Amino acid sequence: MRRVTRFDHRFVESFPKPLEPGVLYVSTRFRTAAHLCACGCETKVVTPLSPASWVLTFDGDTVSLSPSVGNGRIACRSHYFIRANAVIWARPMSDADSAAAQRHDAQTRGRYYSAAPEPRPAPASAPAPVAPATARSWWRRWRDWLG
Repeated sequence: MRRVTRFDHRFVESFPKPLEPGVLYVSTRFRTAAHLCACGCETKVVTPLSPASWVLTFDGDTVSLSPSVGNGRIACRSHYFIRANAVIWARPMSDADSAAAQRHDAQTRGRYYSAAPEPRPAPASAPAPVAPATARSWWRRWRDWLG
């Protein structure tokens, strides 16, 4: 199989079997994207979508995936970006690159998942209810009118 230069994207509920080459499948339900490696080795690449992992950007027409996809754990050692559906190749990942990326990812996930939830602003207190004007009886209104 040959290298992929562009990915078509498909928003799906779940991933089909088998995955098609050149297609980036996105499951918002499972917050995950998957594709076959762009080098053509047909290795399935799964990228969890979250602020601590990968972020998918959809501009209404194309998708981008950040950060790069680095396959330092598999034989092809592919390393590429997906920007506006296009594959932008980076240098292959060395063992040191792969280890550094894994450490960085673990630290990012640790910070993200152990962070205290951001405090929510206190709800604005509602203004004190205005007491309705007491209805005056017709007798009182007539007496006040007379003076």
